[in-house]
Amino acid sequence: MFSVKSKARIAGLAAAMAAVSIPGAAAAGVVVKSAGPSAATYPVGKKVADSSTITLRAGDKITVLVNGGTKVMQGPGTFRVGEGATRTRARFARLTRQGASNRARTGAVRGGGGASVTMPNLWMVNVAAAGTTCLYDLENVRLWRPEPSEGQTYSIAQQDGDGALDVTFVETESMRALDPEGLKLADGATYTITGPAGEGDSAASVDVKIVALTETYRQPDALAGALAENGCTGQLTVLGDIAEAEAS
Repeated sequence: MFSVKSKARIAGLAAAMAAVSIPGAAAAGVVVKSAGPSAATYPVGKKVADSSTITLRAGDKITVLVNGGTKVMQGPGTFRVGEGATRTRARFARLTRQGASNRARTGAVRGGGGASVTMPNLWMVNVAAAGTTCLYDLENVRLWRPEPSEGQTYSIAQQDGDGALDVTFVETESMRALDPEGLKLADGATYTITGPAGEGDSAASVDVKIVALTETYRQPDALAGALAENGCTGQLTVLGDIAEAEAS
C-alpha cells in the first residue's frame, strides 16, 4: 500500500509529465499565403494549431508553415494542419537564414510566364513597398527595387530625424548596399523612401519602419511567427512564396 505522501508524490509526477506533453500538442503553425473565399478567415500571419482541422471551399488555397515544414491546402476539402507537411529544403533554409542578403547575387528575380518580381531573400528593404521591415544586421543593409530596367535614384530620409541619403541603382541593378556611414538605420525608426518621378508624374514615396530582430529563429514557423508579431507582413509574403515554391 502507498502512503498518503507517496500517493501525493506520484500524482505530482503524473501532473508534471502531462504538463511536459502540452507544448507539443499546442504547437501552432503560421499562415504565410492565403487566397480565395476563406482568406479573411485565415489571413497571412494568423496562427493555427497543428492539431486543428481546416475546411476550405472551392477556390481556397492556404499555405501554413508548421514545425515539420510547409503545408499547402487547396479547397474544397478538410485538412489537418500538422499532417503531410513538406519538409524544409536546403534552398529554403538558405534564403531565410540570417545574413542571406550578403550572399545574394545581384540582378532581378522574376517568375516565369510574367509572374510578379520577388525579392531573392527576406533580409532586404524593398524601396517600393510601405510597411515594417525586420532585419538582423543594421550595419549591413541591402536595398532592393522590383523594377530594375534603368538607372534610378531613391532618397531615404529618417522621419523625426536629420538622417538622409540618396541611393542610385545603375541600369539593371536590383540590389544596392546602403552605406552605413551615409545613413545608418535605427531600430524602431521610420524612413520615407522617395523614388524617381515618372514622366509627367510626381515622385512616389513610401514609409518604412525598421525593426531589429535580436533572436535567431532556426525553424521557419518560428521565424514566421516573429515576422507576424512585428508586423513585417511584406516579408511574410516573400516567405510564403518561397515556402510554396519549395513545397511544389
